[in-house]
Amino acid sequence: MGHAHCCTVLLIVFLALQQAAGFWLFDVFPSSFKTQNKVSNNSTPPVLIVPGTAGNQLEAKIDKPSRVHWMCYKKTDDFFTLWIDLNMFMPIGINCWIDNIRIVYNRTTRKSSNSAGVSVRVPGFGQTYTVEFLDNHKLSGYFNNMVTHLVNMGYVRNESVRAAPYDFRVAPNEQEEYFARLKKLIEDMYERDQQPLYILGHSMGSNYILYFLYQQTQAWKDKYIKGFISLGAPWGGAVKTLRVLASGENLGIPLVSNIKIREQQRMTTTNPWMLPFEEVWPTDHVFISTPLFNYTRQDYQRFFKDIDFEDGWFMWEDTRNLTAGLPPPGVEMYCFYGVGLLTPVTYIYDDQFPNADPIDYVYADGDDTVDSLSLGLCKRWRGKQAQPVHVKEFRSMPHMEIVLNRKVINVVQSILEGRYGEEDSTLMN
Repeated sequence: MGHAHCCTVLLIVFLALQQAAGFWLFDVFPSSFKTQNKVSNNSTPPVLIVPGTAGNQLEAKIDKPSRVHWMCYKKTDDFFTLWIDLNMFMPIGINCWIDNIRIVYNRTTRKSSNSAGVSVRVPGFGQTYTVEFLDNHKLSGYFNNMVTHLVNMGYVRNESVRAAPYDFRVAPNEQEEYFARLKKLIEDMYERDQQPLYILGHSMGSNYILYFLYQQTQAWKDKYIKGFISLGAPWGGAVKTLRVLASGENLGIPLVSNIKIREQQRMTTTNPWMLPFEEVWPTDHVFISTPLFNYTRQDYQRFFKDIDFEDGWFMWEDTRNLTAGLPPPGVEMYCFYGVGLLTPVTYIYDDQFPNADPIDYVYADGDDTVDSLSLGLCKRWRGKQAQPVHVKEFRSMPHMEIVLNRKVINVVQSILEGRYGEEDSTLMN
């Protein structure tokens, strides 16, 4: 690809993703934080970042028995960037990309695997680059603002601030190796700094952390974890998942239809896991309304059958109880999320369902992606554990911006420096 053509593609992608907002992809914001010369600060606790879904890079190597289009690669000599791969934004490239990134679910074994002839790996475990930017051209900034700010405080990349990226296509029930590596990374960071650390999660990453903490003894948590900082966690799932699985959502990606991107969005076990949790929503709340049927949380099996994605029902059965009942995490908790933004909680379709976009919406309060009912479930933990539970709502704070926002990052700094709450009245809203 010529240099000029490459730059044009990058510009199109960048401008399109500026408009994107959501749980399932990401926003692109140019970094407004610049690294300054600061002396290393050994007094603040180390920080470990766990990103949200689609919040870290993935790489793939292929040697396929066949290909979906003659222009797709059948074999590569080495690993290449799979997420974010700029080829996915091209009309034919999207077919190649979907075939490379999809998972294959076996409803007999209840296990998922990569597409035939595809090896996928998560680069940069323990390092921050894979969550700071999601592409090699550093257009798709994610945790870069946060990490740069921490470095300016005196943190050192890949030493006192680290990240634990994961294969976000796969739900926690199939992530034993990842959680073993995560536990060892936490213990290594503790040994290096001789003090417990903060785990910082965004969106579904916080659900991952919660599941991990449920697997640890209280003695282990008391020793290694200083606190858990959560940004925009869908503790009770997200209604948006149903729309994504039913009819897809391209989030403004150029040249890619909602239905086309739906192919990939159905090829994960994390999306069914993030369906609205049964214990959270009223039994009669309608998530999807069509001329033929109104789907509530009691109708998930019919929903998957009607959208012709019956594997999704088995995936949901596999994952529905991973954090059942949402018991408290057993560590000091800082639960931050946005409120005050219109967030769809019912999607209304015409008779083209599920192969057309919703024609209308019913809104409730939330962060534009996850409703405040799900976001605020951490309030339940107050008084239910020995450790404090701090909850802060940020007015008109979108789901993605909470990671990048200076006000939020300053609050995180106040936690790390041991002065959280001193300026509470000025930090909120």
